[in-house]
Amino acid sequence: MRTPTHLAAELRLPTNWLDYTILGIYFVVVLGIGFAARRSVKTSLDFFLSGRSLPAWITGLAFISANLAATEILGMAANSAQYGVYTVHWYWIGAIPAMVFLGLVMMPFYYGSKVRSVPEFLLLRFDKWAHLLSALLFAFAALLIAGVNLYALSIVVEALLGWPKWVAILVAGAFVLGYITLGGLSSAIYNEVLQFFVILAALIPIAALGLKRVGGWDGLTDSLTASNGDNFVTAWGGTGIGSANPLGANWLTIVLGLGFVLSFGYWTTNFAEVQRALSAKNLSAGQRTPLIAAFPKIFIVFLVMIPGLVAAVLVPKIGTSTSGLQYNDAIPYLMQELLPNGVLGIAVTGLLAAFMAGMAANVSSFNTVFTTDIWGRYVVRDREDAYYVRFGRLITVIGVAVSVGTAFLASSFSNIMSYLQTLFSFFNVPMFVVFIVGMFWKRASMKSGFWGLLAGTTAAMVNYFVLYKQDIVGIPTDQGANFVSAIAGFVAGAVVMVAVTLFTAPKPAEELQGLVYGTRSPGMDEPPAKGDDAWYRRPALLGWGAIVLAAACYIPFSI
Repeated sequence: MRTPTHLAAELRLPTNWLDYTILGIYFVVVLGIGFAARRSVKTSLDFFLSGRSLPAWITGLAFISANLAATEILGMAANSAQYGVYTVHWYWIGAIPAMVFLGLVMMPFYYGSKVRSVPEFLLLRFDKWAHLLSALLFAFAALLIAGVNLYALSIVVEALLGWPKWVAILVAGAFVLGYITLGGLSSAIYNEVLQFFVILAALIPIAALGLKRVGGWDGLTDSLTASNGDNFVTAWGGTGIGSANPLGANWLTIVLGLGFVLSFGYWTTNFAEVQRALSAKNLSAGQRTPLIAAFPKIFIVFLVMIPGLVAAVLVPKIGTSTSGLQYNDAIPYLMQELLPNGVLGIAVTGLLAAFMAGMAANVSSFNTVFTTDIWGRYVVRDREDAYYVRFGRLITVIGVAVSVGTAFLASSFSNIMSYLQTLFSFFNVPMFVVFIVGMFWKRASMKSGFWGLLAGTTAAMVNYFVLYKQDIVGIPTDQGANFVSAIAGFVAGAVVMVAVTLFTAPKPAEELQGLVYGTRSPGMDEPPAKGDDAWYRRPALLGWGAIVLAAACYIPFSI
């Protein structure tokens, strides 16, 4: 086996005309969907929320596809190469419970209140200051995350064509801009459904051929145990408080930091995901959107974890200067090593689809929040509907341009998953604590939302940049620091909200209907459509089924 090199140097994918034909067909189909979706865009609701007209299976697949981006593909493979089987925590405890909570508990409030965005819900529950701060923070975070996907896409394009990263970033950004500007959210969602199946077609052969190369699952675990120790191939080994493990986190920080604070913060308040559920045709379909997505989410971990583990075997000391490969390079390296032409074309297409889906999800959510929550409410109010559609297209161009800049920021991280988790701890966790306190505590005052959000964001940043980066607190890894930052942000936000509430007036009870647990709005009483009340479509059954299945998956990795 030849000595691997960094992708920026000599690693090039051995593509031929067949691979490029597959890739070309995919791009033509994507743009065709954009042109087709354009004809259905007549109002701002059509552009930003697909007219709230989509069935649950479409929004459910789009929900998971929007998440199958750089976070999932390069990031989780990098995570696995660096930390081993601990990656399963990001799925079975760090995703499924929060997705179920979103579907069963939060979607009735989101959908029933008829809001167009997550920050708009804070406007109804608290005041304009909480709304404005949350909208600004979300818009900023969305562009940072879109940049991560652009950077990940540039890695693959560089390996495919040998283009410099900056050229790949510009070309990819222009392409995503084209189909979002044409068809708005509908174009993004229908493309995400297509991308879901293309992504699976890409990941399955990489995982299968990777396992074959290292002697199957037994050969893989034996090699990793010999080189990295027993804890590398277990989910909970070495996670006792005070014990050492590759992740640098104990069971308490995993359960609280990742399983509760980070995951609930991401899945329940990240508008790039929630927007897909809000585009569903009715409340029942909106509730089932994250629940349908939970089932493929349970098993996708194997398709991204196995390539990372295989790369750790084939490239000893991956992520160090002696190996020549960053953790982020695990998937492209295996594509070069394992895939024949034709299959390679499908894999390249799948990766590009994943990164475009992730970028499109964040850019489409950015243009909705910026147009409706910032521009339309505080800058130019009460204009005709067509004006906001035009402005939405314009701000999409600006958003993509800014994402190009943030892509270069992402390039400075060897493990983009660590970078993303840092962003989530800064932006999603503080927003989640404001939501959860405001939704379950009627007394939480209007002013407490703004101050809780500000305190949570500040505390998370102080922990990361001051306590961790300046070595004031001994935390062994970036991921461990992210878990602690998330907990710090959650606690600080909650404490400040309680303190501010004690000295300020609560919102009148009549204004809290449908915004606080135990109250209802007319939109929450919407009856299910014909067929939606079948027993196998009931949200509670789907949700608890996903929880039980995820818990069962832990068993073989815990003994």
